[in-house]
Amino acid sequence: MTERKPPNVSFETWIDRQIRDATERGEFDDLPGRGKPIADLDQPQDDLWWVRQKMQRENITYLPPTLALRKEAEDGLAAASVAGSEAEVRRIVEALNEKIRAANRVSLSGPPLNLMPFDVEALVRSWRVEHAGDPDGGEPAPIASEPVTAGRPAPDPPAQNHRTHRP
Repeated sequence: MTERKPPNVSFETWIDRQIRDATERGEFDDLPGRGKPIADLDQPQDDLWWVRQKMQRENITYLPPTLALRKEAEDGLAAASVAGSEAEVRRIVEALNEKIRAANRVSLSGPPLNLMPFDVEALVRSWRVEHAGDPDGGEPAPIASEPVTAGRPAPDPPAQNHRTHRP
């Protein structure tokens, strides 16, 4: 730590003298990156550059809660399609459904969730067909990968207003 600035010396003179003294002592000789160009100097200004670098350096990723749940649902459906038993498929899908129901009860940050709980029985039937093979000799049916409507019938269209307007 350095001493306090003397009252009769300007900041610029005082700071310049400290830098010159440190340079003469060799305190700047072994700094990392010495003699190399400054990384990302030509990139646009980013106020959170240090956060991005730390996340990259420590291999950290972040998704808003809604996107993280969508990703988890996608991974869960993939895990259910290769599960070893029907009980495991049920356990995976029920755990996903519980998280989806909890998320739908509250407002999460990020883009809209757009997930409804999955139809467990429909996914178990798909798993059964996939692992038993199609009796007709065709390809096994994959587990539904669209999380919004997986295993659910399409909603009925809204009723039309049949009133006629007279001029």
